Amino acid sequence: MDLPYFPGCTLSTKAKGYDRSGRAVAKALDFELKELAEWQCCGATFPLSTDNAMALIAPTRLLTQAQAAGGQVTTLCAICFHVLRRTQNFLKGHPDVLDRINWFTEEPYQGQTQVTHFLEILRDKLTWQGLQSKVTNPLKGLKVTPYYGCLLLRPPSEIQLDDPDDPHILHDCLQALGCEVVSFPYQSECCGSYLAVNKPEVPKQLATDILASAQRQGAQAIVTACPLCQYNLDSPQRSLAGGAWKPIPVLYFTQLMAVALGLPPETWGMENHYVDPLPLFQMAAEKSA
Repeated sequence: MDLPYFPGCTLSTKAKGYDRSGRAVAKALDFELKELAEWQCCGATFPLSTDNAMALIAPTRLLTQAQAAGGQVTTLCAICFHVLRRTQNFLKGHPDVLDRINWFTEEPYQGQTQVTHFLEILRDKLTWQGLQSKVTNPLKGLKVTPYYGCLLLRPPSEIQLDDPDDPHILHDCLQALGCEVVSFPYQSECCGSYLAVNKPEVPKQLATDILASAQRQGAQAIVTACPLCQYNLDSPQRSLAGGAWKPIPVLYFTQLMAVALGLPPETWGMENHYVDPLPLFQMAAEKSA
């Protein structure tokens, strides 16, 4: 099945491992991620002031491109998903704004493009049972905790991906891979987001709290779908190393899928992590042997 795909800026630069593992996993599951031919940045944030239609031009153009590609678009990046899904919903309820944007861009968007996250494709098209049947290297003995963050779940009335108070889509995905999945209190707390740019001390403190909570639950790895969350949780561990602190890998769900599906290591995309996840998989392999 071909899926029109929007990788976004971060997966094309700093999070190439997420993109590489995602494409490899999709192909192994008989999904083909067909990159939109001429895409640009989605804007990275959904505007707080929606009375200025200019702020919605970038995501609307992407929706128009997806409209031409079959009327749907799939993302891996939680940030891109958040922006496109909210733009899609906003324009449906504000035809006057859509008319202004269409007049300006001269690329008429009809307001019908369906925005999905790849996790939804796995859940709704393949099903978790179908994913489990594809696993050749079940990750038994690997204790992981899902970290959802903000953008994958909220605002729930617009995103409608999962229950924001009790999410389970990542839990279900990881369980299908054979992992031992544990919840922790910070699984949907904010990592600090873009404050990493102008107030780095804030996300560093938030990351410390999140990482410590996950470790108290016995997690060996944290799994996310957001490149900004991955960075904010992974990178501060450089300065936390030593003493009683034990580094914990922060992985994308597609990377665990690549391992569980028996794909070659060059598709995993783990080489640029601050905390090296590879020893973790060697330990998991020894436990399941």
